[in-house]
Amino acid sequence: MIKKISEKLQALMLGAGVFASTAAWAVNDLPGGPAVRQLNLHPPVTKIAEEQHWLHWYIMIICIVIFLLVFGVMFYSVWKHRKSQGHKAQELAEPLWVEIGWTVVPFIIVIFMALPATKVLVAQKDTTNAELTIKATGYQWKWGYDYIKGEGEGLGFVSTLDVTHRNLSDSGLPKGTVVPDNYLLKVDNPLVVPVGKKVRIITTANDVIHAWMVPAFGVKQDAIPGFVRDTWFRADKTGDFYGQCAELCGKEHAYMPIHVKVVTPAEYTAWVDTKKKEAAAKADDPTKVWTLTDMVARGEKVYNANCVACHTPTGKGAGPIKALDGSEVVLNDPAKQIQILLNGQANGAMPAWKQLSDTEIAAVITFTKNSWSNKTGKIVQPADITAARK
Repeated sequence: MIKKISEKLQALMLGAGVFASTAAWAVNDLPGGPAVRQLNLHPPVTKIAEEQHWLHWYIMIICIVIFLLVFGVMFYSVWKHRKSQGHKAQELAEPLWVEIGWTVVPFIIVIFMALPATKVLVAQKDTTNAELTIKATGYQWKWGYDYIKGEGEGLGFVSTLDVTHRNLSDSGLPKGTVVPDNYLLKVDNPLVVPVGKKVRIITTANDVIHAWMVPAFGVKQDAIPGFVRDTWFRADKTGDFYGQCAELCGKEHAYMPIHVKVVTPAEYTAWVDTKKKEAAAKADDPTKVWTLTDMVARGEKVYNANCVACHTPTGKGAGPIKALDGSEVVLNDPAKQIQILLNGQANGAMPAWKQLSDTEIAAVITFTKNSWSNKTGKIVQPADITAARK
């Protein structure tokens, strides 16, 4: 008896421990993002998303009705005319009305399903008369945004997973870790758009196929290297809305979130002014000659923002990713390393980084040449990158 009680207590304690560890990782619903135990589609904030919701339930109800009718008749017939009740199978000639019926009825059903579906699909592809056009470029594993037309034209930046969230994931979330509600969805630079404005999103990719998807907007568009696709949305309310890359694009696929911040027109104008001032302040003179210390410090920031996900903070690489620490390419002639960063290599396994400025590329190369066990004392200047681009 005592042994049984002891076993039960141990089981209860084990269950409590599991619950406690699970509770430590518990998260709440994320407004604009996923909800805990979410069953339905995301609450819509665009007209297109609302129509998608309606279409989803409309088609679902038709399918349920068909299922109940077909299987109801089938099960009734099997039960009512089973052999144990003395019924015998009969061979009947198929009458003309049956042939016509099972051809015409499904055709009518398909028409009733196709008409509203076509209406929504056509609306999804109508990107005309956009008030703001933004190009979203997929990289392994981040998004680049360029404001092409409309207020904010000329702005551009890269949106990357927040480094603190990446560190949380790399830690394995040990017991007691507090996980934020926006875990793996927080980025350093969210895409900012005004409420009530039609925003056209042009998608492409730099390396492999990605997909730009924000469920609250009812938007999902593939981003394919060498191709330009487009979609659009018009958010009806302000707030933060989240999505993720929806194409399996490599080992860091889970770390490629999308964060769209919808603000009022006045707030958007203020944001544009601020970003333009920041861009002007950060503009680098490609003819400037840097000191080794300053270039390494600048390069460390570029490395942490763009390279650390693959090459790791220690420069040792991971899996098939080659180490930078002790690398012959890094230690020797910088010309080859410059070409690798500008053009990539290994069929895109190492992506091209032409989108970075000449100063940023020079800085990150200088950083790798003078970090970890690499103490070459060599420096690459922005002018070297400018010359290599020609």
